[in-house]
Amino acid sequence: MTDRLPEMRGLLIDLDGTLYHGTHLIDGADMLISYLRDIKLPFRYVTNNSSASPQEVADRLLKMGIPATADDVCTSAQAAAEYIADNYPGASVFVVGETGLRSAVQEAGLLLTEEQPDFVLQGIDRTFTYERLTKAVRFIHGGAQFILTNPDLLLPSGDGLIPGAGSIGAMLKAAGGKEPVLIGKPSPILMNYSLRRIGLPANATWVIGDNMATDIAFGRAAGCGTLLVLTGLTTAQNIDYYMEQAGCKPDIVCNHLEELRSYISDHRRK
Repeated sequence: MTDRLPEMRGLLIDLDGTLYHGTHLIDGADMLISYLRDIKLPFRYVTNNSSASPQEVADRLLKMGIPATADDVCTSAQAAAEYIADNYPGASVFVVGETGLRSAVQEAGLLLTEEQPDFVLQGIDRTFTYERLTKAVRFIHGGAQFILTNPDLLLPSGDGLIPGAGSIGAMLKAAGGKEPVLIGKPSPILMNYSLRRIGLPANATWVIGDNMATDIAFGRAAGCGTLLVLTGLTTAQNIDYYMEQAGCKPDIVCNHLEELRSYISDHRRK
């Protein structure tokens, strides 16, 4: 814990493992977000998951009783598509991923292709095949730039951990022989995208999440306040291991979301 904590004028809140596991609400998530709306503390949901569109993410949250709109959501898919479109307008993209990633590419004015592309853009893909792997590897060797939405090797789900986009990315990196451009947490690309969306500087914004290597490293690198919740990947039993692996520590640790809500309330009174 640091002696002097950053100002708290806005929050960037992780989803998987922080507010829900799969389709299961984490206790207190609905009350936490309702409280933030009541006190008018700006926030954005920031997720490395590229599989769903912002509206689909909002709909999922609403079904669990968590207040949300599409405008509240920042995804690695959106940031990836914006990154490509800003630097290479109209580029062709071969997507290894799901509907949220393909939609973001099209909405950014980029061209989806199954031929030799300018970019191979890869996120989580739960229907991933050896044939798809082969095409992506050949395209990378053919000169396509490799973009990885996020490095998460594992994701919490309703019935346990599942492989994340980073697991597929490790195969593409090994076989393609090319280091990917990383978009999602802990990359500054998603951070800068999220800060633009919330309209605040890093030193007035806090990152809340359950993953030391992505959420907390994401916030620390940018100069945000960081608050780790022990509701997902990181637990009281493994926190020391994950802090050592990440090479950093959070400013604050909360065991559950009610403790987080109380901390926010106390912090704003100071």
